[in-house]
Amino acid sequence: MKASKANAFLIFFLFILPNLIHSFDYHQALSISLLYFESQRSGHLPYNQRLTWRHHSGLADGLRQGVDLVGGYYDAGDNVKFGLPMAFTVTMLSWGVIEYGQQIQAAGEYTHALEAIKWGTDYFIKAHPHPNVFWAQVGDGATDHYCWQRPEDMTTSRRAYKIDENNPGSDVAGETAAAMAAAAIVFSRTNPHYSHLLLHHAQELFEFGDKYRGKYDESIEVVKGYYSSVSGYMDELLWGAIWLYKASGREEYFKYVMENGMNFGGISWAINEFSWDVKYAGLQILASMLPVEEKHKEHKFILEAYRSKAEYYICSCLNKNKDNSTNLKRTPGGLLYTRKWNNLQYVTTAAFLLTLYSDHLQASNQRLKCDQLQVDPQELLTLAKSQVDYILGANPMAMSYLVGFGPRYPQRVHHRGASMESIKENGAFIGCVQGYDNWYGRVDRNPNVLMGAVVGGPNEKDEFYDERSNYMQTEACTYNTAPLVGVFAKLNQLEYETINIRLPPNVEF
Repeated sequence: MKASKANAFLIFFLFILPNLIHSFDYHQALSISLLYFESQRSGHLPYNQRLTWRHHSGLADGLRQGVDLVGGYYDAGDNVKFGLPMAFTVTMLSWGVIEYGQQIQAAGEYTHALEAIKWGTDYFIKAHPHPNVFWAQVGDGATDHYCWQRPEDMTTSRRAYKIDENNPGSDVAGETAAAMAAAAIVFSRTNPHYSHLLLHHAQELFEFGDKYRGKYDESIEVVKGYYSSVSGYMDELLWGAIWLYKASGREEYFKYVMENGMNFGGISWAINEFSWDVKYAGLQILASMLPVEEKHKEHKFILEAYRSKAEYYICSCLNKNKDNSTNLKRTPGGLLYTRKWNNLQYVTTAAFLLTLYSDHLQASNQRLKCDQLQVDPQELLTLAKSQVDYILGANPMAMSYLVGFGPRYPQRVHHRGASMESIKENGAFIGCVQGYDNWYGRVDRNPNVLMGAVVGGPNEKDEFYDERSNYMQTEACTYNTAPLVGVFAKLNQLEYETINIRLPPNVEF
């Protein structure tokens, strides 16, 4: 055997083959993650609905209030349409497409990604019938949780709740403005008319939220206990403004982010979580990636302050902040751990921000600064990949927390529609309490697989109990899966490049 041939074999077996054996099918993960959003659809389902165990639901939403609120997404395993987490879901889906659209397109999932975004933005347009009115919720968590019903059978309250000049909600207005602005960027090439429409609504919503300031859970009290805005509304106003700047290029939005950075917490709050409620880390990452143009030199100090706070978040994920108490905890199996209820929502957002910032540092030929340490961009991507791989099955339970992926995944997801025979299989009406009596308590696996859902995940000891009643671990949410769409596409691209490494032309096997 020639030396070159022997070396080629050695390279393949020592370096390439182990990666192939221990890698995951990120293409499949991407595909089913987008399928999940079809299970969460409310309204009249389209002809090309791929997830066939769902059917039309909520077709009279808004009727009593004289507004068309048919459509949108159910947030999790219940049948309420909560505006704040729905908007964050759409923002993250859009951000993923903005950053990794080429990779999503190469994987053949671009159309499905745009459909997932548009299902949300079409609803937001309906929910914003006047400049200073936004319908922020349909349904009532208390009455909804009293029943266990398929969305197609709902008998619970479908009362709709709005914010307006007398009942402000700057947080939900700001987040929805961010979602529509981000989506406007997504559709700018393929559907410019729709993009302009979204940007118009985003600008009106932001102006409304900024002019009439207040927390939405003080105007819509029924949301308390479900999606209270603990962080307040200042992060969402900054978040909405920076997305409007990216979408429109208008300097007024840039100045808003700069001038309110201190008072609104953008450059004064160092945060180690990013979620539907707390937007600071995402805002700080976005601001730190803005180019310091000649016209922005007067704001260089503020931009550097945003970057400092962004890197605090990244360093806390990497466990490299000097003050160890500010670093994110990890389970024995290596999973980032924030809190016991639906911990994976914080893991998926971290994976996205780590991947994005790694790409930014790589493209700008920079390194991360964690106190006195210099960190290579690859280390960020390595951590992001480790978190994704943990979710996909590289964990002490050997359990995929992406439902439908791999040989072992949660079978008893806390989800009304998935836990009961579909209306197409069993056309009989299932009553409010009947669902609890006949379906909720069953030890059998769910009759319908909630493909692409990311459940709450394991506890701090890497333990997971696959029980329908264990909603802290087995309930899935749209904002758990949304950040992974872009990350799956990125990892799929890297995997493809690894597999297609070309050996020198003079080497033959």
